[in-house]
Amino acid sequence: MRKLIDTHCHVYDEAFRDDLPQVIERAREAGLGYLLLPAVNPQTLPDLIRVCDTWPDLCRPMIGLHPEDLSDDFHGQLAGLKALLDEDMQEDGPHRFIGIGETGIDLYWDKSRLDDQIESFRCQIEWALEYDLPIIIHSRDAFNELYKVMSEYRDTALKGIFHCFSGTADEALALMEFPGFMFGIGGVLTYKKSTLPQVLPLIPRERVVLETDCPYLSPVPHRGKRNEPSFIVNTAAFMAQVYGCGIDEVTDFTAQNAIRLFGL
Repeated sequence: MRKLIDTHCHVYDEAFRDDLPQVIERAREAGLGYLLLPAVNPQTLPDLIRVCDTWPDLCRPMIGLHPEDLSDDFHGQLAGLKALLDEDMQEDGPHRFIGIGETGIDLYWDKSRLDDQIESFRCQIEWALEYDLPIIIHSRDAFNELYKVMSEYRDTALKGIFHCFSGTADEALALMEFPGFMFGIGGVLTYKKSTLPQVLPLIPRERVVLETDCPYLSPVPHRGKRNEPSFIVNTAAFMAQVYGCGIDEVTDFTAQNAIRLFGL
């Protein structure tokens, strides 16, 4: 049987500064085979890489710029990240980065930088296409804007994950128009007021991956606490109920989807 894969976790975050080795050990004990680490900005990338260097059998790095982390000079941020990506992807490079992101559009707190967010998003889409890497897409209060940008790349080989999907049935059906994309399902699935348990059955199993987004969005019964990769077991168990199957089956198809997408 395949092992669980957390396709989106920030274990390099300050929230894990005091007990990361214990967090990693609990992840192994919970049956995780990989932790995939998206970047959010250039400043945290060294910590992200350090974690992957410390646990190279378990942790895999990505590179990107989160829409909420754009500085005034976001072009400079993007240029620096692209230089690192180009170096990594040279013919004799280490080829460490397994994905682009997380990127996307977030209008929850601030709508004033929509144009900048879209420009950054498009730039990172081009990186994903250039190097045939999956892209991790963050979207909050921005479905229409996201869909408009994505539609420009409908006839390309773009692939990736709609991270932390918790949208409506209509939004799920619209996003399924992009065949190279998975839906990242996390702790929100377990929340009492979540509509995701009604929407998820509309999404085929071959389009779903598991994630924690730790240290955020802990699943029930850990809601309100710091999230960590081992808690993905709770989300997997809830997903098994929704799909009417066993947790081993959920582990198998979500891991198979992640392995296929990222080439693990």
